[in-house]
Amino acid sequence: MNASGGSRGVLYVVVCAAPAAANVDEFVRLALDAGWVVRVIATPMGERFIDVAELAALSGDRVRIGFRMPGEPDELPPADAVVVAPATFNTVNKWAAGITDTFATGLLCELTGLGVPIVAVPLVKEALARHVAFGRSLEGLAGMGVRVLFDPQAPPQSRMPGWPRVNAGELRAAGCCQGGAA
Repeated sequence: MNASGGSRGVLYVVVCAAPAAANVDEFVRLALDAGWVVRVIATPMGERFIDVAELAALSGDRVRIGFRMPGEPDELPPADAVVVAPATFNTVNKWAAGITDTFATGLLCELTGLGVPIVAVPLVKEALARHVAFGRSLEGLAGMGVRVLFDPQAPPQSRMPGWPRVNAGELRAAGCCQGGAA
C-alpha cells in the first residue's frame, strides 16, 4: 500500500493524437486491474481521438485537457508513475525542449523534473521518426530518466508495443512497481 491507498499508486496516462489513442481504454482497464488509481490527461488534439466520457467513467474522474484556472483546486493526486502513450512527434519534441504550452506537456516537464518514473511510447510516422529533432528529443528524454519504448528499425505497424506489454513489463522496468507483478 502507498499514500494514495491503492496497491500500486496513482498512474497518470497521458494520451496524444495518434490512432492508438482510440483504444487507450484497454490500457486503462489493464492498469485498473493491476491496482492502479488511473488519471487520464489528453493533449488538446489527443482529445479528438478518445472517448472522454468512457475514460472518465472507467477512471472515476474527469479527463484533464486544459490548465486549471486561478482559484480552481488542484484535484489531481500526486503521480507515482506516468505512461505517455501514444506519444506523438509534437509532444515528444515539446516535452524534451521544455515547452509547456499545453497542460499535458507542462505536466510532463514538471514530473520529469521531480523524478517520477515515466514510460514514453512514441507512435509517429516513418518520415517523422527519421527527423533529427525526434532522435535528439528521445535521447534527451532518456537522459532525463524517461524510459522510452521506441525501435526506429521496427516496421511502422510494430513500433508501438501492445497495451499489455506497456502495462506490465515496461512499468516494472521503469521502476514504477515496487514488488509484485504489475
